[in-house]
Amino acid sequence: MLGLGSTAGLFGLFDSPKARAENRTTPAYAKGMAPVTIKSVRAITTAPGGPNLVIVKVETSEPGLYGLGCATFTQRALVVVPAINVYLNEFCVGKDVDNIEDMWQSAYVSSYWRNGPDLNNALSGLDQALWDIKGKRANMPVYQLLGGKARFAVDTYTHASGPTPEAVADKVQQFMEMGFRHIRIQQGGYGGVGAMADIKPDFKAAGFARETDDFSDQRTYLKRVPKMFDIVRKRCGEDIQLLHDMHELTEPIDAINMIKGLEEYRPYFIEDPFSPENMGWFKQLRATTSVPIAMGELFNNVNEFKEPMANQLFDFIRIHISQIGGITPAMKVARLGEWFNVRTAWHGPGDTSPVGHAANNSIDIAVWNFGIQESQMFNDKVKEVFPGCPTIKNGYYHVSESPGLGIDINEKEAAKYPIGTKSRWTVRKSDGTILKP
Repeated sequence: MLGLGSTAGLFGLFDSPKARAENRTTPAYAKGMAPVTIKSVRAITTAPGGPNLVIVKVETSEPGLYGLGCATFTQRALVVVPAINVYLNEFCVGKDVDNIEDMWQSAYVSSYWRNGPDLNNALSGLDQALWDIKGKRANMPVYQLLGGKARFAVDTYTHASGPTPEAVADKVQQFMEMGFRHIRIQQGGYGGVGAMADIKPDFKAAGFARETDDFSDQRTYLKRVPKMFDIVRKRCGEDIQLLHDMHELTEPIDAINMIKGLEEYRPYFIEDPFSPENMGWFKQLRATTSVPIAMGELFNNVNEFKEPMANQLFDFIRIHISQIGGITPAMKVARLGEWFNVRTAWHGPGDTSPVGHAANNSIDIAVWNFGIQESQMFNDKVKEVFPGCPTIKNGYYHVSESPGLGIDINEKEAAKYPIGTKSRWTVRKSDGTILKP
């Protein structure tokens, strides 16, 4: 019995609950310490790469502890700033930084009317900053808090554009040499904007609208896209994955016909064939073609994703993370997509800040149904403003292993690049009719 008792004691079989508790490390939140609270919420604006960027900085009651989030609504940046500095600051000061879900839900409905892009971007910045703080407190990168790595890195696509199909093919080959496996191809800008110098729109000759307004001839664009795919495929081969963004700049029935004609070129996906006002056309598109479709960057409300995903009307969910409300709702949409085999393809253009890209990557690395990530290569000015910028190697983003989102901001450098107010989203038909992007 003495021997058995010694052995049992060795393995802790007869330890008291008190003795067992003393052998464990009590987490900080259970030690009776005062919670870390929000001290201030404020906006930082900067434009080192050209587009307006808005960053939320949440400072806390713990000296030196703060979080950053992306609240960039580049077309209306100056509207988002007071939403952050006045309303969110007043709403958040004194609240516990740990309660992200409660903070999101209460902020979302605090204006009574459900949020549009201005308030959503402000809320997105707050949400990402709180996740950044939580990661720093846990001494873990945010992706670990979302479940850890489901892949070793984040595969990306980049953008190849040019005035002619041949110029586009040249760009594709350059990116292939850099290691990219997925490349979006565009002749000119969206809808062929900027690549139609040979066509003079009648509205300009008539002196209608502004001289600087953009122009797209829909018929010319619709004819050029299949030719571009054909030339790029013949020059660059079958292995490269090709994408294209329609940006909603054609009539729905014309978009359906063009996409059907692209099947032989096997696009990885065609993005945004219809504007949010034309969602009803997706059923006909799905019945007409097997080309994969990406949609969603213009959705304001997280609930807009529910029905299209449940009905499998598109294959890739395009979320602009500062438009939809941050990491918290984006994770919910991603998890929903897993049930319907709908993959993620987060929006990541030049007007997503490096902070926003870090948040994108944190989700991308963790969710099972990841598809692809739109990439951005940052210039030296941007890297000076945002230490820890995400970097691309061989076509992959490699996520930061630093606590939180792994990125910071140099406010002194940021102040060197003030933001502006000009919006470039005015595209017209030849007669001057506005096209809906």
